[in-house]
Amino acid sequence: MTKALFSGCGPVAAAALLLTVSHILPVSAESPENLPKDAPASAAAATPEAALSKAQAELDTAWRALEPLGFSAGLFVEAGSVVGYGAYVPRAKASFAPTDTLVVYAQPVGYGYRETETGYGIRLTADYTLLTPSGQVLAEEKGFARLTSDSREKRRELYITLRLGFDGLRPGAYTLLARINDAVSGKSGELSLPFTVTAE
Repeated sequence: MTKALFSGCGPVAAAALLLTVSHILPVSAESPENLPKDAPASAAAATPEAALSKAQAELDTAWRALEPLGFSAGLFVEAGSVVGYGAYVPRAKASFAPTDTLVVYAQPVGYGYRETETGYGIRLTADYTLLTPSGQVLAEEKGFARLTSDSREKRRELYITLRLGFDGLRPGAYTLLARINDAVSGKSGELSLPFTVTAE
């Protein structure tokens, strides 16, 4: 018997920090509204706002070009330790008792955005496959969970937690393949996570 839970989150403290910093930046003498009307266009392009806009456009281009779906992080973590994007406790060893729940933390990158009434929608699903060292499939399920997220901005810092419990696994080595599928872009990405089950 297999139990699985799929969850995720979008905006994070880092985004809030960026907004806070942008609000307290002093108005520069080089800001567009302070430039002479006859100032060259290159002067306006040199403002921090313009530089940030250019960097965001370059990020968007690189993001769309990612193929297949990628991950900036993907690992086993301690149960109950995930409290936000990048806020988790890695599991020291990928070793579990037969009754333990496997908790996977992942940060997908390169997914697409669907236009929605509120702005941008993310539509992901998860599959898993449990393998022996020889490649024998012991368990698998496609589309066992879905993540739907809508926001007014394009969320880049998205995290996912997968919780899986496998009953009756004998002590030994195994591999968990966790596959994330993006319904918007059609991309998929896979994490391969070896682990062992110990005797009780």
